[in-house]
Amino acid sequence: MHGYELRKRLNLMLGWGRVLSYGSLYPALKKMLRSSWIEERTVTVKPGAVVSRRPRIVYQLTETGDREFIRLMSEVGPTAWEDDNFDIRFAFFGRTDMEIRLRVLEGRRTRLQERLDRVQSQLALTQKEMDQYASELQRHGVESVEREVRWLSDLINAERNQQQPPVEPQT
Repeated sequence: MHGYELRKRLNLMLGWGRVLSYGSLYPALKKMLRSSWIEERTVTVKPGAVVSRRPRIVYQLTETGDREFIRLMSEVGPTAWEDDNFDIRFAFFGRTDMEIRLRVLEGRRTRLQERLDRVQSQLALTQKEMDQYASELQRHGVESVEREVRWLSDLINAERNQQQPPVEPQT
């Protein structure tokens, strides 16, 4: 894909909460080019298409890049479930082994539960000192994390249920 299409698809995949800018995309593409994870080629403009001054460059994943993607998606640890990386990892779960998905989901749920416990204990101490709006903002944050913990629990249960061998009917 060319950069514009790649950015559009990634933004669609990642959802409204995360927007990939060109200022992030093109340096990342250059880094991947230097590492031979992708290759670029110039595409000629089709007859009848709007002609631009610049040639269109398209990027394609190399075998080395595919292996690196698989390696990165197989890593399990705190960086996999932190706020900065979880959405991206989750967007590509379809290409990830079930055991890895479970470990990432469980890690994310544990991290959020720790955060929720900490915020709730702090909230109880500072509730009297806050005005109505600060209190509402805190409540909204707690409810958002609680909702994500429930969502993660549902995903974990669904993954585990897929993992179970089917029960054969007894005759």
